[in-house]
Amino acid sequence: MNLSFLPENIRRALLNLNENLLTEIRLRSGQPVIVEYTGAYRYLSGAGTTERRGSALVCGDTSDILASAMNGCVYCYAEELKEGFITLPGGVRIGIAGEYVTDGGRIKTIARPTSLNIRIPHSVCGCSDRIFPLFADGLKSIMLFSRPGYGKTTMLRDLTMRISRELRVNVLVLDVRNEISGPCGVAGLGETVDVVKSGEKFASVQCAIRAMKPDVIVTDELYGEQDVAAVKYARDCGIDVLASAHIQNGNLLRGLGFDYYVRLNGIGVEADIYDKNFSPLRDNSARDGGGLSACVRKKEARGDIFGTI
Repeated sequence: MNLSFLPENIRRALLNLNENLLTEIRLRSGQPVIVEYTGAYRYLSGAGTTERRGSALVCGDTSDILASAMNGCVYCYAEELKEGFITLPGGVRIGIAGEYVTDGGRIKTIARPTSLNIRIPHSVCGCSDRIFPLFADGLKSIMLFSRPGYGKTTMLRDLTMRISRELRVNVLVLDVRNEISGPCGVAGLGETVDVVKSGEKFASVQCAIRAMKPDVIVTDELYGEQDVAAVKYARDCGIDVLASAHIQNGNLLRGLGFDYYVRLNGIGVEADIYDKNFSPLRDNSARDGGGLSACVRKKEARGDIFGTI
């Protein structure tokens, strides 16, 4: 994974960590570097992680780090910056906080960034073991929903791979942020998978359906009227959709017309599955055998530095 844009002291410290257990790097100008590691937030020291604030590395100017990540080419990331993030080759996503410059009520760009949230993508083979049986009698439309950081994109990636490998149907991945295909590359998703990279879902779905004739469409972070219209268009064309969303309101979700809704409850924690009427399936209490050995269960009680600062 390419993290060469990070300052040398941070890069060297990260070499002491298991990359499979690292999910976030939090950089705030003039503040200690914090990582989400083994499901908990910890300070990053020169030797790895530490609970001692005094031993933590301190972040310098986040503007310089962001400029390095963009290789000095702000223009190439102009559209993404309007959404508050950039995505690097390989699927590493950098969320940005700072001075949001608006124009006509919409974000135009971000000036003087003060905080960066670097999210590390992972491919976790088998994490969809509990969900994949929903396709036992054919393709279905499924909505994954949860709070941010609970593994929606990782789950979509694994489902995409398995649908291609085991069901042998044409899969179209609408990869708006280059996060679904990022860690494994387009070819790594499967030999029956086609990838479209675009920020406008509705127009992309219309075009891709005509061009590629998919059996199922996979897309991340569904939100807004145009995204809902894109799903409806695909379903009206007889194409199933796998999507994710941060929406937590069951009434809103039920109106989207998916066959199943899956609430992800955290990395390594069993998911809850609901039918199209948002009634829980009887096996919701079953343990999630999702093959998430690469990550550990997120603690219900905060067992990290946020509980002690």
